[in-house]
Amino acid sequence: MTAPSPAPVVRPHRDDTVLGVLRSPRLLTREALAGIVTTLALVPEVISFSVIAGVDPMVSLVASIVLALVMSLLGGRPAMVTAAAGSVALVIAPLVRAHGVEYVLPAVLLAGVIQIAFGTAGLARLMRFIPRSVMIGFVNALGILIFMAQVPHLIDVPWIVYPLFVLTIVIVVLLPRMTKAVPAPLVAIVVVTVIVVAAGLDVTTVGDEGEMGGGLPGLTPWLVPFSLETLGIILPTALSVAFVGLMETLLTAKLVDDITETPSRKGKESWALGVANIAAGAYGGIAGCAMIGQTVVNVKIGRARTRVSTVVAGLFLLLLVTALSEVMARIPMVALAAVMMIVAISTVDWHSVRPSTLRRMPIPETLVMVVTVAVVVATDNLALGVAVGVLLAMVLFARRIAHVIRVERTVEGGAASADGIGLSSAGPGNAGPGSAGPGSAGPGSGASVRYDVIGPLFFGSSNDLVEHFSYADDPARVTIDLTRASVWDASSVAALDAVGTKYAAHGVEVEFVGLDDRSSEFHGRLTGRLGS
Repeated sequence: MTAPSPAPVVRPHRDDTVLGVLRSPRLLTREALAGIVTTLALVPEVISFSVIAGVDPMVSLVASIVLALVMSLLGGRPAMVTAAAGSVALVIAPLVRAHGVEYVLPAVLLAGVIQIAFGTAGLARLMRFIPRSVMIGFVNALGILIFMAQVPHLIDVPWIVYPLFVLTIVIVVLLPRMTKAVPAPLVAIVVVTVIVVAAGLDVTTVGDEGEMGGGLPGLTPWLVPFSLETLGIILPTALSVAFVGLMETLLTAKLVDDITETPSRKGKESWALGVANIAAGAYGGIAGCAMIGQTVVNVKIGRARTRVSTVVAGLFLLLLVTALSEVMARIPMVALAAVMMIVAISTVDWHSVRPSTLRRMPIPETLVMVVTVAVVVATDNLALGVAVGVLLAMVLFARRIAHVIRVERTVEGGAASADGIGLSSAGPGNAGPGSAGPGSAGPGSGASVRYDVIGPLFFGSSNDLVEHFSYADDPARVTIDLTRASVWDASSVAALDAVGTKYAAHGVEVEFVGLDDRSSEFHGRLTGRLGS
């Protein structure tokens, strides 16, 4: 019988490098077209996000050019698109409303420094500790906030806005069923803009939201005092910008890793994002991060694999900004609002809130997701919501894992073993102090007792460990076997010391055996040194 052939190993093509692309007209065309299509999909969202942040659209567009080009040169994940993103805009918006746009520059510069420190310290690995339920809550909350930010553009407006809104929705939804050659949001915006301009309709446009003068701005001026008061104002926003940007960037990098079946350097991506945000703040004025939707367009639809595509995207966006700024100023806000509502709806993970999914999911997982969403929506702060979600997940995990510890008591040289003792309960059947239970061996019986501790010992599981031994009823020799246990913190060492002390008070000799090398070294370093 012939053995089945092993599955082929998918490896990245050798020509999927910058040098390979530049040598191949076919690959260069592929990368360039991918970059152009990505830019066309990028422009409407960047303009909309600038309105959310409360800054001029030109600020976000210029910052996106800087971000795309710097990350193309320094980033650790080729083909990933970085620009002024909605998640960062949502974090910056409260600062702009409360203190003014002049505080954005120092907040962005400080966020960049934090990201550089995060990346160079190798802390990108910490992202693996964010639970899936928090991630889903983050994505769902982002979709809700983006949707809610568009609602004001549909309230107290002329009646003509509503037919234009419906037309935009119809084009965005139906056009992809006929062709995907051109991004449907871009087509919808162009069509609605042409109708408004040709008919001379009086509706709010991008130009009404901020100055859209031609050309590129100079360096962003510093307009706030260097003081501790300024630091106090910008620090919360800077932390939020830094960690929200890192989170979305590292999540997107993981997505591209899966699509392209190639690894990324996430530490490099983290500090490079900090450098890019400092540059974007100094010449542009706002921060950014990876954009999941545009990255999928670039990698999946455009089939881009190298930095060439994102360089083309940045340069093409530069061309649009310098040559077509007056045209962009005439785009109706209703078209952008409709597009962003579609983006918001598609951002939400609807599978996570289906009744069938909720019935199958553990209640703690659903609770973490709901709390994450609620905190983000209530505070408009994505970073705070994620922090609360992670903290809640840690507490629920510690509570849950504390229940997996067992202690089993066996009488040797006498009767058979007793039932297992669960550390999480204190009801009937547990052998507590002074009640040896079945198979007991008194002090004068000549027998010995062995306790098997099963499961990880840490602060959540070991604090009650001392209560589950029969100190007064056990014989003169007791062995506590930790072969199937691990000692993880000082709380566990202190609990084991307390057990030994209680047995010594009853004249019982106790021996701890079975610790693995790591636990034994840890226990030996701390035992006897934690008491008063």
